[in-house]
Amino acid sequence: MTVRTRFAPSPTGFLHIGGARTALYNWLFARRHGGKFLLRVEDTDAERSTAASMEVILNGLRWLGLDWDEGPGVGGPHAPYAQSERRAIYDAYLAKLEAAGLVYDDEGAIRFRVPDRVITVHDLVCGEV
Repeated sequence: MTVRTRFAPSPTGFLHIGGARTALYNWLFARRHGGKFLLRVEDTDAERSTAASMEVILNGLRWLGLDWDEGPGVGGPHAPYAQSERRAIYDAYLAKLEAAGLVYDDEGAIRFRVPDRVITVHDLVCGEV
């Protein structure tokens, strides 16, 4: 199994410390395990997303010494790397979920049908969640 980590910044402003930390952790984890670090732009807020903000974020990542194996300016086998360009992919999967009865429309917001039960996962940082 190949490790693939992702950082998905929203180009609506500057790279903040929390985003930088997430990118660093994901980059370090991928590098430690011989994996790939992927950058996918979360540009679905069309009103606030700007090319200038994206450039500031990319420059911030470069300043931190982080590079990405797939994403803007690099390409890769899982393009496109902007969420807004992946709409057709998401629509196709949504249609499958709808056909299987696994989602429902809650006044304009699509929600997953989830059985009423407690789900516990083991998180490497927080433990049992």
